[in-house]
Amino acid sequence: METEDGDTLRRERDLYLRLLQLGEQPNLERFLQEALGLLVETTQARQGYLELSDEEAAEASSRWSIAHGFTDAEVEGIRSVISGGIIAEAIATGRTIVTPSAFLDPRFRDRGSVQIRKIEEVLCAPIGPGTPLGVLYLQGRQSAGPFSGEDQKNAEIFARHLAPLAHRLLLRERQHPDPTQPFRGKLRLDGIVGRSPALAAVFQQVALVAPLDVNVLLTGDSGTGKTQIARVIHDNGPRSSHPFVELNGAALPEGLVESELFGSLPGAHSTATRRAEGKVAAAEKGTLFLDEIGDLSLAAQAKILVLLQSKQYYPLGGTKPLSADVRVIAATNTDLRAAIAEHRFREDLFYRLQGLPIRVPSLAERREDVADLITHFVATACERHHLPVLELSDGALRAAQSAVWPGNVRELGHAVEAAAIRAAGEGATRIERAHLFPGLGVAKSESEDGVTFQEATRRFQSRFVREALERADWNVNEVAGRLDVARSHVYNLIRAFGLKRDAK
Repeated sequence: METEDGDTLRRERDLYLRLLQLGEQPNLERFLQEALGLLVETTQARQGYLELSDEEAAEASSRWSIAHGFTDAEVEGIRSVISGGIIAEAIATGRTIVTPSAFLDPRFRDRGSVQIRKIEEVLCAPIGPGTPLGVLYLQGRQSAGPFSGEDQKNAEIFARHLAPLAHRLLLRERQHPDPTQPFRGKLRLDGIVGRSPALAAVFQQVALVAPLDVNVLLTGDSGTGKTQIARVIHDNGPRSSHPFVELNGAALPEGLVESELFGSLPGAHSTATRRAEGKVAAAEKGTLFLDEIGDLSLAAQAKILVLLQSKQYYPLGGTKPLSADVRVIAATNTDLRAAIAEHRFREDLFYRLQGLPIRVPSLAERREDVADLITHFVATACERHHLPVLELSDGALRAAQSAVWPGNVRELGHAVEAAAIRAAGEGATRIERAHLFPGLGVAKSESEDGVTFQEATRRFQSRFVREALERADWNVNEVAGRLDVARSHVYNLIRAFGLKRDAK
């Protein structure tokens, strides 16, 4: 008996200490993400969901939720049945619910959500004493068998100790409110991470244009997330139940753009043996997203202008116009006014698109989002590659926040994913500076010759890009392929580091 009590105390102490370590960080969302990951790992759950409500906040919609292992659609399903079913009973009774098969359990088998999803193993615990602050929901197990008594104890320990830590962070959120939170209660913003004023300004513009069935132009550097914003506009607009179809102007040879956009009829070209549907037809009643529109040829631009003006188009090889009911969202990292002056972009098309422009900020303009983005990318990488739960060291976070990221959010995401794989491969439990910036060797806050870590990072990135360019004889297309980035991103790197080809 004493041994069992001692094991329980050690288990509770270890879980509490790990929660305390996570609770030292000031960001509530990051804390909840890492805390849920810790419990999923401890209980070997397949999926997890955690939700907190701040009843004392001024905003009635101050609700925080984190999911692990669920798709966006599944998360929406969980939220839609919060008021009924297993989660509702746990909140109402204040007691933990455990079942080896909700689908067969007489308490829940008649619930519609349980039947539709054929839910098996479930462990659901309220968070906090008295009126629950939130709920913890675990579903499915990595190994065979139901949740054990030890899993239940761990979940209850977790829920009990999580409450005061979360309450402290909720209080801080009330004192220092997240400027994006009002929009998160009104818009579907799936997968968009951050809480900076710059991002809130984008959400404000999205909230304005999304309900209107008008064309939109997104501008901003490569890798800033323009495609995500385009999807948000679509998801929150009147065409959300219809297709979202993307065409990247930089990824297609000039000769294929017209057939990709408008389709082709048999005999239109040497390989056209049957009718092929284009992106415009695929996007009917939905949204057509034209990424990197600044890279399209003048001929393709002219045909897009006709589409926008007349809502009609001609398939390649066709003589009769077809009607198109699509909303067009275009994006570019090119200075279109400069392109107009250089006769590379049509002025009439620019003004047709420019009516409601939205500029997506660079990562340098939203550095306060770096910590949240890294937490998101670490969790995503661990889940995608089935890695153990990893934490980010304070040194690695400071290094990432001070580093130059010319490729913006996309570059940061790739770097963090690679760092997670390196750390897991070494058997480490934390991602260190050297995992993020392996070319720098052992990272220090200041190198021996007095160069700051930020400058050392910039030098490494500059050298890395220059060497890739020289190996490819400055063939930008080849470098883009080798580095797995867009061609426009390579040009951004060249400009950011002031790289010039040596005269021969």
